[in-house]
Amino acid sequence: MNILRTGRPGANLAALRENNTAVVLGLLRDAGERGASRAELAAGAGLTPQAVSKISARLRADGLAAEAGRRTSTGGKPATAWRLLPGAAHAIGLHLDRDTVTATLVDLAGAPVATRTAPLAFGAGAPAVLDAVAAEVSALPAPAAAPDVLGVGVAAPGPLDHRCGVLHRVTGFPQWDGFPLRDALARRLGLPVVLDKDTNAAALGLLRRPHAGDRGAGSFAYLHLGTGLGAGLVLGGDVHRGARTAAGEFGHQVLRLDGPLCPCGRRGCVEVLCLRAVAEGDTPRAARLLGVAAANLVQLLDIDLVLLGGRTVLADAGRYVEGVRAELPAGVPVAVTPAAERTVVEGAAELVLAPLFGRPGPAPATTGPRPDETTIGLPGGI
Repeated sequence: MNILRTGRPGANLAALRENNTAVVLGLLRDAGERGASRAELAAGAGLTPQAVSKISARLRADGLAAEAGRRTSTGGKPATAWRLLPGAAHAIGLHLDRDTVTATLVDLAGAPVATRTAPLAFGAGAPAVLDAVAAEVSALPAPAAAPDVLGVGVAAPGPLDHRCGVLHRVTGFPQWDGFPLRDALARRLGLPVVLDKDTNAAALGLLRRPHAGDRGAGSFAYLHLGTGLGAGLVLGGDVHRGARTAAGEFGHQVLRLDGPLCPCGRRGCVEVLCLRAVAEGDTPRAARLLGVAAANLVQLLDIDLVLLGGRTVLADAGRYVEGVRAELPAGVPVAVTPAAERTVVEGAAELVLAPLFGRPGPAPATTGPRPDETTIGLPGGI
């Protein structure tokens, strides 16, 4: 049985069995090797101990969970702890940048098993890009071809429509406008595929990291400066994509009305200004431009935290942090993403994994007829 993609809390109703299982799985994932007792799971999921016992039994039968020892007794019978078995299933993450493709194989806990990076000519057109992606996926270790691979999460440059899996006018590459990348990759790879903007995928992955804010509340912005400039937004504990995945087109806010022409067609966008400063070797100016744009975002949306990433930032992280911090309102911290160069590709894998643990995400394409529900199944069923 597939796990419904829903972010609701657990409920003791038969109709919500899949949702309850996802919530319990999510708690086990968060608990790590130490695991969690049935009482802890019941409290965290808002379920009765009896409901958790039934779910735990199904997870154990399906090879997804196992006992993790016993808790110290407080007077009664020591409670049995349960833990997730990360190797029970895997997911693939793909980061399609304008000049590179990175593929990673991760386990259920999101830990990378293997990662590969190769050159990519995004402007070469769909056939060449699909060939390059398929080659990298096929070169991953054996689990990439095994039945326990749940699907492929693809992080691509925006703008795009995450609901339909279609690219729009990617800055500098208008030939991709309207291309159904999600469905094309699903047919080519023979696996369910989920597509989202690279910065959204990164933000989703960062939600699992402790200092990226409380998973149930808070807000942060992930600013990615590499071959382009964009933002992933987390508001109220969830990734904010917008109805058309248009949220986070951070690089195309105009900072200078008479500025240089941007490939998007406007003038003085922060992306073109930043990239020009980078090309001229003027890192302090690039950092200040990024900081001014970040301050606009913080003041508009009341962001709690700014995280910086992307190859350009990571090449001189200290100066970018310093430059951005100087422009932000007092009390808003700024830091480099804890996942460094893995931020986007691991977030791409999380596009597949997150819904299995109770967090909603974009709809997948399957290799057969498109389902009416947004589902991705676990091996063996739940």
